[in-house]
Amino acid sequence: MSDRLRPGVLFDVDGTLVDTNYLHALAWSRAFREVGEWAPMNAIHRLIGMGGDQLVSRLLGKEHPEAAAARPRYYRELAEDVRVLPQAAALLRDLHQHGLLIVLATSAPADELERIRTVIDADDVIDGQTTSDDIHESKPSPEVFETAMQRFSIDPRRTLAVGDSIWDVRAARAAGIGCLTVESGGFSQHELSEAGARQVYRDVAKIFDQLHTSPLAQLSSGP
Repeated sequence: MSDRLRPGVLFDVDGTLVDTNYLHALAWSRAFREVGEWAPMNAIHRLIGMGGDQLVSRLLGKEHPEAAAARPRYYRELAEDVRVLPQAAALLRDLHQHGLLIVLATSAPADELERIRTVIDADDVIDGQTTSDDIHESKPSPEVFETAMQRFSIDPRRTLAVGDSIWDVRAARAAGIGCLTVESGGFSQHELSEAGARQVYRDVAKIFDQLHTSPLAQLSSGP
């Protein structure tokens, strides 16, 4: 680890940079049906952003390893429907150009993130990633953000997270950093604000349009 901490931005991925939250909800629904379980689609969607280590028990009231094992197969069947959200790559490039470290911090496993990074097409400005493979507990635990800051020598005093769910906000606050949010994952402005988001935007395209007046612009001007 470098002795000099740098400012950075920790990006959630699903629902923030790529339009995948409803694909995940459908994959979970199909996985539950395969193993003889059921949860309403709206309830599944509300928990997207958590990893399977927490989502399954919250929905079913118990752990279900068979359902968790089936979900990746159904998600792979939907992979062709993954779309990057407008201006996602442009936002990453602009922030990187201003000297900020860009790290993807997600509850998704590394193999799924590999496919998503191809769709985002901005690997030249992404400095690193932390996934469910790197942590013991997914969001709203702060571990994925804490691991990212430690691994890539990022200064918590000059770091913001960007996410789409109340789970991102709670994880960021527990990690001691602020969180900007977008509504593209399905949570409303009211819900995200109530959870403690520093600012709520319609999507990352709106952050990109307003970047120079956003809290992100202040990160690279610190000490």
